[in-house]
Amino acid sequence: MNTSADTPDPSADDETIVVRGNGPLSGTVVVPGAKNSVLKLMATTILCDGAHELTNVPDIVDVAIMGDLLAAIGVEMTRPETGKVVLFNTGEIIPVAPYELVERIRASINVLGPLLTRCGEVKLSMPGGDDFGARPIDMHIAGLEAMGAEFKFSHGYLEARADRLHGAAITLDFPSVGATENLMTAAVLADGVTTIDNCAREPEISDLCEFLVTMGADIDGIGSPTLRIEGVQQRDLRPVSHRTCPDRIQAATYLAACSVAGGELDVIGARGDQMMMLLDRFGEMGLDLTVTDAGIHVVADERARSIDIATLPYPGIATDYKPLIITMLAVADGVGIVTENLYPGRFRYVEELQRLGADVRTSGHHAVIRGVPRLSGAPVKAHDIRAGAAMVVAGLAAEGETRITGIHHIDRGYDDLVGRLQGVGALIERS
Repeated sequence: MNTSADTPDPSADDETIVVRGNGPLSGTVVVPGAKNSVLKLMATTILCDGAHELTNVPDIVDVAIMGDLLAAIGVEMTRPETGKVVLFNTGEIIPVAPYELVERIRASINVLGPLLTRCGEVKLSMPGGDDFGARPIDMHIAGLEAMGAEFKFSHGYLEARADRLHGAAITLDFPSVGATENLMTAAVLADGVTTIDNCAREPEISDLCEFLVTMGADIDGIGSPTLRIEGVQQRDLRPVSHRTCPDRIQAATYLAACSVAGGELDVIGARGDQMMMLLDRFGEMGLDLTVTDAGIHVVADERARSIDIATLPYPGIATDYKPLIITMLAVADGVGIVTENLYPGRFRYVEELQRLGADVRTSGHHAVIRGVPRLSGAPVKAHDIRAGAAMVVAGLAAEGETRITGIHHIDRGYDDLVGRLQGVGALIERS
């Protein structure tokens, strides 16, 4: 695992993951903390001076990249032991997020709310042109404008100012995770009460809420479609210790691996109550699933059955599950249809599955998957984090050898995927 602070250069990425389709998996896999939570928790330490301790932190490249960005802002990160980071907010915050750091990680947008509410200004690089109104951050900006912020875009940077933000009643057009996070963190130090209706409800949002409440924030409605945040003074906040919630996407990856390879696994640390709709659908496909206090027990002793699935905001089926689901359907019995309701056209990895012999056809928001008994090993490429994991799972369902390139993407979001699968009997290695 690359744990340096430097982003791997894709052009220099000559490592591969080699998977050989093999028999059933057996044993225990421990799920680490969630990428989609820890990066946001890290950004939120901008609000409060002192040493914050995060545990159950995944050993992934994106944590190091976010650490670099925060260091430039004024929050120093150390790693005293495996699974733990300490973030020391010096109090000398520089409200500028430079291009060379922002371009490395999408979660850098999460510094917007904390910097603006704490410093009254922020200068955030926006790579890729100047039409920020059409980007996914339009809801972030509209909500912050309702709280009194003024925005302008010039020379590749988004600049925002507000002498002090004030509470506002905000209704999101869509339950955006990023917009909910930025508006919530901004509201923590704003004057008065902010309500966010139609907010995101993902477990990672609740994790961030609990982190903020421990810090001293006043938040009601955690886990519901409406958050109510009453602003506090910065002096009322305190540094905290917090355990990151488990990564439900990584948990789903190991369930999918068991589905296509067969066998029996204990996925320790997985929160079944945060994955109920997915587990229901996996049960319809034939997986025998038991939610325990320790995690999820899964048995796959027969070929999966095809079903139809659509992605929806939480508590629906997350779009990040979709590459895994399509891979499972590729070797299931029957025909399944997957409908993408969140990010239309997000099917780039399908061509790689087709190289392995999957019968998948896409049209607009839909993918039609006709299951085959077995895939056929071939060279494939990981185009992003979740697609890369799906290629690894597909390799377990393929005869012969599957060689996956572009694995720097996998390292950005998965904590030792190869080692964890080796531990339960998969024939897989990095080379």
